[in-house]
Amino acid sequence: MKLLLIEDNPAMQATLSRSFERRGLQVVGCDNGLRAVEVWRQTQPDAVLLDLSLPGKDGLEVLAQARAEGLHTPVIILTARGTVGDRILGLNTGADDYLPKPFDLDELEARVRALMRRNSGSDAPPATAWCGMAVDRDSGVVYHQDKPLELTPREMALLRAVLARPGHAIAKERLFELVFPGERDVQPEAIEVVAYRLRKKIAHTGAQLVTLRGLGYLLKAGST
Repeated sequence: MKLLLIEDNPAMQATLSRSFERRGLQVVGCDNGLRAVEVWRQTQPDAVLLDLSLPGKDGLEVLAQARAEGLHTPVIILTARGTVGDRILGLNTGADDYLPKPFDLDELEARVRALMRRNSGSDAPPATAWCGMAVDRDSGVVYHQDKPLELTPREMALLRAVLARPGHAIAKERLFELVFPGERDVQPEAIEVVAYRLRKKIAHTGAQLVTLRGLGYLLKAGST
């Protein structure tokens, strides 16, 4: 599988290239926005990691040009621009995912491989049950002990997000994007209401949705 890394920071590019090559991926690098689309077209990668702050041409301009030219490769934006507005703009421009810097390399790899599987049309591996809960890959429904949980679509989206990385904090801004995608008229605090309702609905599973002030939320195993 081939990964195109569009990143102008030499240290970041070297680190990510070594990391993904050790994980069995072929990495092609590009450090300039003006040449990015040409390299993209020539490389025909399975996924693209795209920084926004590039010399010559901004990452969003690169993405918009690529999509306009019919390049539909899955794209994950990597950037220090961490506001909800910046992330929504990136997703609306055509990105498939968005990960703010600094990020966890294991999480980044998981997201890259998920996009590659989706793009290739291959069957995803079965989900691993956690506290008796697992996500049906086809429908996105979360099951507990083989029974579907009765949740609203927003509650389901939030649960899927935290269930993907139990025990790890996930930023409130990231969860907001997943639960309210593209809904600019919704206040950021609305995620707290969804979390409150979800917390009560999964109490019987033995899982606890914990609020981490200033960080976000995490899912941990608790007592039933």
